[in-house]
Amino acid sequence: MRKQKAQPAIAVSDARGVRTLHVGGEAIQSAMRLDDPHALALDYTRCMMAFLLAHPEPREALMIGLGGASLPKFFHRHLRQTRVRVVELDERVLAAARTHFALPADDERLSVEIGDGAQALAPECCDLLVIDAYHDEVHVPALASAEFYDAAFLALREPGALVVNFMDDDPKFDQYLQRLERAFGGAVLAMPALYDPNILAFAFRGVPPAIDWATLRRRAERLEARYGLPFTRYVSKLRGMNRCTAAALLIHGA
Repeated sequence: MRKQKAQPAIAVSDARGVRTLHVGGEAIQSAMRLDDPHALALDYTRCMMAFLLAHPEPREALMIGLGGASLPKFFHRHLRQTRVRVVELDERVLAAARTHFALPADDERLSVEIGDGAQALAPECCDLLVIDAYHDEVHVPALASAEFYDAAFLALREPGALVVNFMDDDPKFDQYLQRLERAFGGAVLAMPALYDPNILAFAFRGVPPAIDWATLRRRAERLEARYGLPFTRYVSKLRGMNRCTAAALLIHGA
């Protein structure tokens, strides 16, 4: 009889006005400000919102990986035109999010289900796909395979965006990025987080091949005023890691 692998321990702790979620170790999987539960407490989650610079009006979001529900809560509070479906593998994580991280009950704009995110995709099921799923501090391999990224491309309606969170010291990051670029025909941008040791990758389907800097700056100013996040700094960060000219950020094409 095969011995079942023990599930990683889940712990919740409070310090200096912030509640944190830990799964299988000391690394912080999610954080919540106790005085503002719907705010994005971690820098990398705020930086994930940079997709709005290229895809400003998502309608149907699929998120794989719940954690402390930072992004679902932010969407539910601030992106009221977006319906969010979350798929989480571990029912204990969902219970922790409900009990300790102010995850609201399911309604017409938010649903959370237990399941395998790798099996959650269907053709044109969403126009925004968000991947933030780790196991024992390692990016889940099944959610970074060439087959998964191919399915992710097909899952997006046009225009659509995929957002993936990586650690900046992941030895397979370059390999994952190349897989993304093959699946999305090169329409991929990458951006380091402002402060956290993360790199965010953004892949697009059905968006223009380039966005001029003036348009990006105007969008950033509007988004910053609306959401209170530093979108103007995200524009500068995007310039550093991606193909561009003096006039425009190149998303795909020559």
